Formats: sequence, C-alpha cells, structure tokens
Amino acid sequence: MNDKPHLDVEALAELQDVMEEEFEVLIQTYLADSRSRIDSLKEALLAGDADQFAKAAHSFKGSCINIGAPRLGALCFEAEQLGKQSSLAPASGVLERIDTEFSEVSRRLQNFDSEP
Repeated sequence: MNDKPHLDVEALAELQDVMEEEFEVLIQTYLADSRSRIDSLKEALLAGDADQFAKAAHSFKGSCINIGAPRLGALCFEAEQLGKQSSLAPASGVLERIDTEFSEVSRRLQNFDSEP
C-alpha cells in the first residue's frame, strides 16, 4: 500500500483545470466531509456495527479516489473489507492509519498548487 502516493498530482491538476476557481471550494468540501466520515467510522467501530463501518468506509473510499488520494482510498478499502467480514478487532489499527493518512492528505491538499 505504501507504493501508492498520498496524492495523485496529475489527477488533481486536471481537476483544478476543470473546476477553475471552484477547485478550492471542492478541496474544502472534501476536507470537511472527510472529517465527518472519519467520525462516522469511529462511531460505528465504538458501537461494534460492522455493517455501518463497512458502509462508511465504502463511501469514504469513493470520495478519496475521486479527489485523488489513492493511499487513503486503499486504507478505506481495507476498512471496508474488515467491516464486510465482521472483523472489527483489527479495525482500530486501520482507523488509526486512516486518521494519520488523512492528516497528511489534508496538509498536502491545503498546499496543493499545480503551477510550477
């Protein structure tokens, strides 16, 4: 999984070209939405709700892939699989890695500029 980049810079640059001045709004929306999704994952884990954990991870995975955060998307896929298998024991470790990776993605997105 560490072979995946934190950000897909090419995809983000394309998105920035298409979105133009709305790109910053997209990034801020993704960041706020992601924090909410991480909270949902934590709540589902605390409740022991594997189905909800899988659904929240699946949804978060999609938004990560769409914004160009492949490593975070892969971690969400891992969390989704644990939820589908009702295997929440290792999920707290995966959730910690999601939290850490989101912090890195957040930092990089806030400093992203495709212009040289």
